[in-house]
Amino acid sequence: MRPNKDAVLSALEEFDQIGRPAFMEKYGFADRNITYEVEHDGRSYPSKAIFGSAFGFMPGDVARNSETCNGTEAREHLEHLGFDILSKDPAGSHKRQLTLFSTNGQAFQPTRTFNRATKKSAYRLQRPGTTNKTSDAEEVDKIIDVARAMLIDGRLARVKATDGTGPANYVGYGKRTLVRYELDPAIAAELGIPAQSGILETVDLDRSVLERLRQLFEVKYPDFKAFDDSGGYLAAEDQSKRVLLDRASAIMREKHAESDEVLGAMLLDLVAGKSGVPSSLLDWRIAKLVTDIRREEPGEIEQAAGRLARGDNPIDAISAFASDTWHMLSTRTPARPFAESRTIPTMIRALVDGQRVLGIRSTPTDNASKMLLGKGAFGQQPLTEDEMRHVITLAEEIARIMREEWGWNPRDLWDVQGFIWETCQKRISENADEPADTAMRDHTIMPTNLILYGPPGTGKTYATAEEAVRLCGETVVRDDREALMSSYRSLHQKGRIAFVTFHQNFSYEDFVEGLRPVTAAQDEGASGSVGFSLQPQDGVFKLIAELAASNHGRAAGGDAPVIDRNRKIFKMSLGRSWASEDDVIYQDAIRDGYVVLGWGGEVDWSDPRYDAWDAIKERWRQDFPDASGNDPNMSQMYAFRINMQIGSLIVISDGNRKFRAVGEITGPYQFVPGTNGEYNHRRSVRWLWHGDESLPRELIYDKELSQVSAYQMNSRHVNWDGLEQIVASGGATATFGTPEPFVLIIDEINRANISKVFGELITLLEPDKRIGQENALTVRLPYSKQEFGVPANLHIIGTMNTADRSIALLDTALRRRFEFRELMPDASLLGTVDGIDLAALLATVNERIEYLFDREHQIGHAYFIRCETRDEVDEVMRNKVIPLLAEYFYEDWAKVAAVLGDGDDGEGDREGRFIDRRRLKAPKGLGGDEDAAPRYRWSVRDTFSYGGFASA
Repeated sequence: MRPNKDAVLSALEEFDQIGRPAFMEKYGFADRNITYEVEHDGRSYPSKAIFGSAFGFMPGDVARNSETCNGTEAREHLEHLGFDILSKDPAGSHKRQLTLFSTNGQAFQPTRTFNRATKKSAYRLQRPGTTNKTSDAEEVDKIIDVARAMLIDGRLARVKATDGTGPANYVGYGKRTLVRYELDPAIAAELGIPAQSGILETVDLDRSVLERLRQLFEVKYPDFKAFDDSGGYLAAEDQSKRVLLDRASAIMREKHAESDEVLGAMLLDLVAGKSGVPSSLLDWRIAKLVTDIRREEPGEIEQAAGRLARGDNPIDAISAFASDTWHMLSTRTPARPFAESRTIPTMIRALVDGQRVLGIRSTPTDNASKMLLGKGAFGQQPLTEDEMRHVITLAEEIARIMREEWGWNPRDLWDVQGFIWETCQKRISENADEPADTAMRDHTIMPTNLILYGPPGTGKTYATAEEAVRLCGETVVRDDREALMSSYRSLHQKGRIAFVTFHQNFSYEDFVEGLRPVTAAQDEGASGSVGFSLQPQDGVFKLIAELAASNHGRAAGGDAPVIDRNRKIFKMSLGRSWASEDDVIYQDAIRDGYVVLGWGGEVDWSDPRYDAWDAIKERWRQDFPDASGNDPNMSQMYAFRINMQIGSLIVISDGNRKFRAVGEITGPYQFVPGTNGEYNHRRSVRWLWHGDESLPRELIYDKELSQVSAYQMNSRHVNWDGLEQIVASGGATATFGTPEPFVLIIDEINRANISKVFGELITLLEPDKRIGQENALTVRLPYSKQEFGVPANLHIIGTMNTADRSIALLDTALRRRFEFRELMPDASLLGTVDGIDLAALLATVNERIEYLFDREHQIGHAYFIRCETRDEVDEVMRNKVIPLLAEYFYEDWAKVAAVLGDGDDGEGDREGRFIDRRRLKAPKGLGGDEDAAPRYRWSVRDTFSYGGFASA
C-alpha cells in the first residue's frame, strides 16, 4: 500500500526537524540525484526521498531508499495526494511543472481541489459544453493531462495565482488572460510541444492615431491603393525589399543541406548588402560592426545566423541569437549596443520568415508603440522575448486592420515594417485636429526667423533661451528656470545652440568668413615658407550653418552615444589633407576601416620587443645613428604603436583648424607595406563619424591642432558633449531621417549694420531659399570661393532693445525676412514686497514714461522680478531705474522727477520720495536777471518713500 497523506505529512515534519543533510543520509538518498521536488507550505522537499521515507510512517511498513523507490511513481502519487511537483531547470533552481502567465506577467498554476464525494484531491478540467459545477468536471491526477488539455486541446482548467492571491477559477490558455507558459521539458517532449511558448496578447490600438498615420502615408504616396498596387511606394520602399526576400528564399532552398555557418554567412552578406543585391536593412554602422566581427571572430556570428534562420520558434531563435552574440557586439561599441541586438537578428529572421517576424529599426518601432499603445517597445537592455512578442503583436494587429478594414492587402509583416518606417520616424503631434499634410511637413524642418523686441527688462533673454530649447525639440517646462537653463547649456555645449552679440564694429568677416593672418608654422601647406599668409576663417554663422548641414539626425534605433571620457584621444593626419595626391590615403582608410602612419620607415615594428621606447630608439638608430630623440620616426611610432591603445579615440585632422573623421582604435599595430614604401604602419579602426565636409575643430577642441602626425590631445580641452553630438549626427553616409534642429541667437541684432554683416546671405535666410526647400539658393563666398547655402534645420532668433533703436529704423530687407514678437512689461507678474505694491509702482512709472517719451522706452518687469525685500527694491530703483530714466531724458531731471512722482510746479526746494531738489543761487553778477529760469541741484535720496506713489 502506498503512503497516505498523513504519512507524507509526517515525513515532511521529520525533514524540517532534522534538516536536509541528516534526512537524506538517514533514508539513503543523494541530493545530486534529485530532479524533482514536492512543494508544501511554500517550501520544497525532495519528492523521491519524501515518498520513500513516508512508507516508514505507514502501519507495518518500512521506509524505502533510493534503490527501492521509483521516482516517477513518487511524483505521480504525491500529485495524486494533492501536492505540487517542481522540476529543476538548467540553472539548478526548481520550477513548477506547469506555470502559466497572464498578459501582465502574473504567474498561475493548476490547482488540486478536494472532492468530498470521492475523498480525493485532483486537477479539474471543464468538459466541453458544461458548466463549472463539480459534478460536470473531469478530474485528473497527472500534470501532463492538464498540460495536454490546456495547451493542445484548448480546454479550461482550474488554476490559481502562485502568490496565493485571488480565487481559483476555470481559465483557458490563449483566452485573453493566460498568454504564456513554461512546462517541464520532459513533459513537453512527451507531448511534442515547446517547453516555453506564448500566445501574442490582443491589443487595443489608438485608432485615431492609427488613422492619422494612415493619412500621413497617403499624403506621401497619393497614388497608393494597396500593397499589390502601390504606385510610388513600390520604387521608394518596397521593390528593393522584395528582391532581398526572393534572394533569401532561394538561399534557404539551395543551402538547406549546408552547415549553419555556410547558411549564416550568405544571409549576413545579403542583409549587409555584400551579396551583390543592394540592401539598406542595416545602417552603415551596424553593417560595419558585423563586418568587424566576421573578420575578427570568423565563423562565430555566421553560425549564430544560421541557427537563427533555421529555428522552429522565431522568438526563441531571435532571443538565442541576441544572447549568443551580445559579447561580440558589446566589446566593439562605445555605447551599449541595444539597438544592434534588435536590428541584426530581426532583419535576418524577417527575410526568411516575413509572415511571423517584423524587422526592427528601434526608433520608428518604439515611436509606433508609444503612439498606438501608450508605452514604449524597448527598455535599456538587449532585445528580450517579451519585447519581441510585444512588437509582433503590434505588427499583427496593424496588418489585420490593413487587411480587414483598409483593403490594403498586406502580404507579410514587411508591409507593416514599411508603413512604420514611413510614418513613425518621429511621433506626431497630440493635436488630433492637425491636418495630415501639416504633420507630414513636420518631417521636414521649417526654419524659424524670429526677432523678440521690446523695452529693456521685459524677459527677452529668458524668452530667447526658452524659444531656442523648444526649437531644438527639447521639452520646455514653464516656470522651471533651472531646468530650462540646464537644457540650454547642454545644447550650447553640444554646438546645437550658438550665441553672438552684435555691436557697431561687428562685420561680415566676423559673422560669415574673413581673411585672417596665419603664420607659416600654422599652415600645413606652407612648404617651409616664412612670415604669414592670409587664409579664410569661418565666422560664427558659417560655423553653425555647416554643422547643421552636416547633421542627418540620429541613427534610427541608435541610442545616444556615450563616449568614455577617460579614454585617451589622439589627433592623427591621414596623408596631407592639402595635397590632392594624398586623398586616396584618406578614402581608402575610411572605406576599409584603418589608420596609417607615414613615419617609421620600412621597419616592421610588430615584434613585442618594441613595446618599449628604448627598443624603438635602439632599432631606428641602427639605420640612422645620428637620429635625435625628437626624430618623428621614433616619437611618432611610439605614439602610434604603444601610447595609442585599443579603445583609444582618434580625430582625423583636415589642416590645423578642421577635422573630417572620428574613430575608435580596435586592433593592435600591423605592418602592411604601402605603395612606394610609404605609410607602412596600420591600426584597425571603427569609424564613428566622417563627413563630406570637414568641421571646425572649435566644435570639439578649444586648442589649435598641431602639424604633428599623431599625438595625444589634452582631454581637458576636449568638448566631450560636442564630440558625442557629432558622432550621433550621422556623417557622410547617414540617412537616418529628420536632421536635428540648430539655433543661432543674435543678441542686440539692431546694434550692427545689418546690410554690412549679412551681405549677400540676407536672401538665403528666407525659408523657401534654404537648402532642401523648393526655391533653394546658394552663393559663392568671396574669400573661400565655396558654394554656401543656409540649411533648413538652422533657426535664427534675434533680440532687440527698442530703447536703443525703434523697429521702424531696422533694415527693410531684414524686416521682410523675420517675424517679430513684441515683449512688453507685464506688471501682473509682480507682487507686494514689504508693503510696496510693485505692480502699481511699475505700471505708474511706465504710464508716465509713455506720456513723456514713448512706449518703447518703458521699464521692464524683470528689473523687479527677483526682489524679495525693501532693500532690494531700493537697490533696483537707485542703481538701475533712476540712472536709466536719466539716460532716457538726457539728464532732464525735471522729467525724471515727474516719472517718479516728485515733480512740482513751484520754484523752491523740494524733498521728494526718491530725489530731492534744491534751487541754486545765481552767482554774483547774474542776480539781477529776473527773467532767467531757476536752476536746481538734483540728488537721489538716501532713503526712499513709496507711500502714495501712484497718486503723486
